[in-house]
Amino acid sequence: MTTVTFHRADRRIDGFTAKGHSGYAEAGSDIVCAAVSAAAGLVECTINEVLGLEAAVKARPKSAALSLRLPSGLSQTNEHTCQNLLTGMMVYLQSMAEEYPENLIVLLDDDDEDA
Repeated sequence: MTTVTFHRADRRIDGFTAKGHSGYAEAGSDIVCAAVSAAAGLVECTINEVLGLEAAVKARPKSAALSLRLPSGLSQTNEHTCQNLLTGMMVYLQSMAEEYPENLIVLLDDDDEDA
């Protein structure tokens, strides 16, 4: 099972953590894993390479984990762009989780609910 958790604090999504193997198929043929990896890679490349924002990224291949955290203090334009990217990724993965409920779960870790 792959779990993707989106982290939200102060009314903004500040990153995500994806971990685990989906178990849909063998490595190299797993369309669920490939879709999650592609979505995460696109968002990370757009934030870091295209926008140049230097989000913190940790990849742990042995445990099949990837995390991204946005930097603080972004301009209004960059903040808006990143929120759209992360929200789009979350909506896309939620729709995938509905189609593959045995292989993918999407969570929202909402620190705002504690307030």
